[in-house]
Amino acid sequence: MDPYSYVVIVSALALLAYYFTLLKAGLARGRFKIEVPSHSGPPEYERYVRAHHNTLEHLVLFLPGLWLFAYVVSPVWAAAIGLIWPFMRIGYALGYHKAPEKRLLWLYISMPPIYIFVLGSLIGGVMRVIRG
Repeated sequence: MDPYSYVVIVSALALLAYYFTLLKAGLARGRFKIEVPSHSGPPEYERYVRAHHNTLEHLVLFLPGLWLFAYVVSPVWAAAIGLIWPFMRIGYALGYHKAPEKRLLWLYISMPPIYIFVLGSLIGGVMRVIRG
């Protein structure tokens, strides 16, 4: 099997985790009766919106980092490390929906894959240039 298939699966899981936060924010809009286009409302509603937006902010780093790392280091390692992120982001969102402090552990566990991918890609890219 092509090892990049694992990276494809992790990418799809990441997009589904993002869509989960989108769906939950949309449903919260109806539940809290927030008129479009407003994103303001009670703190309970705004936590759904922040969980959604924060996941998008991290997704912008996660997906390119995942693919860069897969290309310059290893697709198998990229998929193995990246598999952490989608599940932690769902935990992050569910925790944030309950209370802001309940998101922190999930956030802290979801961040290292991004750092590993970005720094690993940079190091791997530089090593490729040096090796010719």
